[in-house]
Amino acid sequence: MSISLIVLAAGRGTRMQSDRPKVLHEIAHAPLFQHALAAGMTLAPDRIVLVAGHGAAEVQRAAERLDPRIEVVLQEEQRGTAHAVAQAGPALEGVEGDAFVLYGDTPFIRPETLQAMSAARADGAALVVLGFEAADPGRYGRIVAENGDVARIVEWKDATEAERAIRLCNSGVICADASLLFELVAEVRDDNAAGEFYLTDIVGLARGRGLSVRAVTCPEAETLGINTRAELAAAEAAFQTAARARAMAAGVTLMAPETAFFAHDTEIGADTIVEPNVVFGPGVRIAPGAHIRAFSHLEGAQVAPGAVVGPYARLRPGAEISKDARIGNFVEIKSAEIGAGAKVNHLSYVGDAVVGAGANLGAGTVTCNYDGVFKHRTEIGANAFIGSSTMLVAPVRVGAEAMTASGSVVTGDVPEGALALARARQVNKPGLARRLMERLRALKAARSKGTS
Repeated sequence: MSISLIVLAAGRGTRMQSDRPKVLHEIAHAPLFQHALAAGMTLAPDRIVLVAGHGAAEVQRAAERLDPRIEVVLQEEQRGTAHAVAQAGPALEGVEGDAFVLYGDTPFIRPETLQAMSAARADGAALVVLGFEAADPGRYGRIVAENGDVARIVEWKDATEAERAIRLCNSGVICADASLLFELVAEVRDDNAAGEFYLTDIVGLARGRGLSVRAVTCPEAETLGINTRAELAAAEAAFQTAARARAMAAGVTLMAPETAFFAHDTEIGADTIVEPNVVFGPGVRIAPGAHIRAFSHLEGAQVAPGAVVGPYARLRPGAEISKDARIGNFVEIKSAEIGAGAKVNHLSYVGDAVVGAGANLGAGTVTCNYDGVFKHRTEIGANAFIGSSTMLVAPVRVGAEAMTASGSVVTGDVPEGALALARARQVNKPGLARRLMERLRALKAARSKGTS
């Protein structure tokens, strides 16, 4: 069956105290709407419509980066959830199959939950709503059930005291045949306390047609919506707790789990050790058996089995660390391939480079890759030895088993097996240091006396 997703993402997020569209605030380095879409994408949807409002142009750019199949439509005036769904109607006109309504600020709905809703549809329900038993129902809309079906959903503002006592609450997520959904939405009226077009009113409209409306329930934690910075922080904490648990269950050692921070797409293989205070940005792939030492930051990087990174290392996008390589303390790698068994052990920057297998880069090695306009490549051959404080001015190539003397500024290629010395000859001036210091101290004393 064809599936369409309608993601409501028009809210301003006033309580976030931000000019940024609410759905672009991030959990684990991904915007909220991306998390909201994650479960829906497991249904293999044919169409995805994102209903944007505040900051629509910015939301559209983010959607295009995520998936060019996402169609963004505009809700110019926010007049309620039914009105928002109606804006997706023209984009989905004539589409057959089911439509799911999701919320861009509700990031934790699980694929299994949507599958259960889909199964309820297949079992004969014309309309399926997602509910949850709330520990504190508060101001949530209540699902009123009769004879196993949903009779209606009533918003807290419009509920009676008896209805407010109901603990089965409405998440807002809905599944229905797409054409039926838009027919019902077109019948919704704004005759309620808020003067808005409530999507929940389609339940009563469906029942009025004699159609079956069923509720599927999920844990309350799945329905967490983000409206404030505090809720965003709570959602981040929930994501990180779950991500750490998944990693450890998959065989990863987290020495201090509460200090490891994952991105939404972090992949770490079994038998990897992650020491305290490690941050994984987007696009990190760690193979089994690697070792990430304390206080390291990785983003857009790949680390092979047996490699050791850190402590205090930074891997930037395009860093590829091969098997058994060593990246040590205060080392930054960017857009560079570090060969098998190669060592960059301390205080170095390697960018836009290829470092051959078994090469050793001494402390303070820098690939000078940027001329102010263009980036240039450095190539270091297998088993080369780069002396401490060598500046490699790219484009430059150091051949296999070649060496550079410490303190060299290398501006030309070094042939295989050669030793490059590229530094000024040392000249010693006997007694000059002592005389110079005496002169400077006397000058300082004279200036101090003149100002006293």
